[in-house]
Amino acid sequence: MADTMDSRRLSELVIDDRERGLFRVHRSVFTDPDILARERERIFDRCWIYAGHESEVRKPGDFVTRRVAGRPVIITRGRDGKVRVLLNTCTHRGAMVCREPAGNARVHQCFYHGWSFTPEGKLSGIPGRAAYSEAFDQRELGLREPPGGTSVYRDFIFVNFYPANDVPLEDYLWNAKDYLDLVADQSAGRMEIVSGTQSYTVRANYKLLVENSIDGYHAMTTHKRYFDWLVDANAMDRMETEFLRDADESRRFSPRALGNGHSVPGRAVASWGRPMAHWIPYFGKERESHFKEMYRNAVERLGQERAHQVCMCSGNLQIFPNLLINDIMSTNIRTYYPVEPGCVEVSSWCLGPEEEEPEERALRLDNFVSFLGPGGFASPDDIEVVEVCQRGYETVGEVNYSDVSRGMKRSSLSERDELQIRAFWRQWSRLMNAEEPVSIHDRPGL
Repeated sequence: MADTMDSRRLSELVIDDRERGLFRVHRSVFTDPDILARERERIFDRCWIYAGHESEVRKPGDFVTRRVAGRPVIITRGRDGKVRVLLNTCTHRGAMVCREPAGNARVHQCFYHGWSFTPEGKLSGIPGRAAYSEAFDQRELGLREPPGGTSVYRDFIFVNFYPANDVPLEDYLWNAKDYLDLVADQSAGRMEIVSGTQSYTVRANYKLLVENSIDGYHAMTTHKRYFDWLVDANAMDRMETEFLRDADESRRFSPRALGNGHSVPGRAVASWGRPMAHWIPYFGKERESHFKEMYRNAVERLGQERAHQVCMCSGNLQIFPNLLINDIMSTNIRTYYPVEPGCVEVSSWCLGPEEEEPEERALRLDNFVSFLGPGGFASPDDIEVVEVCQRGYETVGEVNYSDVSRGMKRSSLSERDELQIRAFWRQWSRLMNAEEPVSIHDRPGL
C-alpha cells in the first residue's frame, strides 16, 4: 500500500468530543482509495472475519466456496469430521482448485495440471510425480489455511489472516457472544442455513451499509411503505406504527456497545411477529395453537425469561467489521466486502432451526424475502439510500463531515440514537491509527 496518509490526517477522520457531545466522521473515509487500502491491511487482514456456518458442510467431503475478505476459499468438512477453511489456490501455479459453489467431493482436482487435494487440504496426487527431484516434498504443498487460524462459535465459522494473531475468537467477540447465543438458542438442536445465497453489489461504500443496518433513526421514514403494508395486511395495528414513530419517548430499545466495535441498536418485542414462536394474526388463525406450543417448549428448554428473548424479541447484531445478523421477523446473516471505495459485494443467507416444520419454514422464508431480500420492502430502500449518500459525497471538498452525535449526552437512549454506530467508528479509528494489531478490548462507551 502506498501510505500517503500522515498520522495527523488519520486522527482527524473521526472527531469524538465526548465532553461536548459531538461526533463527526470525515466523508473522505467513503471515497478515498488510500483509506480503503489501509482498511484492507489494518482491519480485514487483522480482525476475525465471518466465513460461513457449520450447517453448510454437514458430512465429510461437503464443501462450499466463496470469497472471504477478498480471498477465494473452500469451506469443507474433512474425513476426520473437522471443519476447515482452505485458501482456494493451487500450490502449483495458483489456479483456483475448486470452481463449484457447493457439493461433496473425495478430492479437489485443479483443472490446470491435475494436482489433487483431499478435503483436509493434503496434496494427494500429482500427474508425473516421478519427474520431480528428491528435494521436492509433496507434504509441503497442501492447500494453505488462513495464517491467523480458523475458529467456530455456536456453528459460526470465522477466519483470521494475520500470521501473528494472538486474540482467541471468543475474546474478540466479547459481549457479542450473548446475542449470537440468542440466535443459536432458537433451535433445540442446531440452526441451519437455508439452501441458497443472495449475492449482489451496491454502488456505495461498505461502511454506509454497516451504519444503515444498525440505524433505527431511518426506519419510519425510509421504510414507511413496509409499515403501511403491515397495517394493510393486518400484521400491525396503526397505533403500533405511531408508537414506533414516537420511540424516542418510549425508550423501548436500549442500544449497546458490545466491545471491539460490535454493537446492537437494541432488542424488543417484535410487533410484526417471528416464525420462531411469536404468533400474530397475519400468520393465520390455524397456526396459533402450534405457535403457543412452540413457545411452551421453548420455556421448558430455556426458562421463561430467556424464551421470551429468543422467541418474542428481535434486533440486529453488528459484528465488526462486516458481519450483520438481522434477527427480526426472520433471521438473516449478511456480509459486506469492499471492491472499491464506492462498491461493495453483499452476501446474504437465511438461518432457521433445523427442526422447523414446513409451515414455519415457509413463513420464515416469506418474511425473509419480503423484507430482507434484495427485491423485498427494505433492501431496495436501503440500497437507494446508501447509493444516494455515496453520490452526495462527491461534495466532500466542500462538505467535509457527517454527524453521528445523536443521543451522545443523553442518559437514557433509544434505538433512534447513534451509540451503536459510534461503537463501530471508534473501533475503526482505533485500528486505522494503530501500527501494530490491537489485542486489548475496546471499552464500550457512549
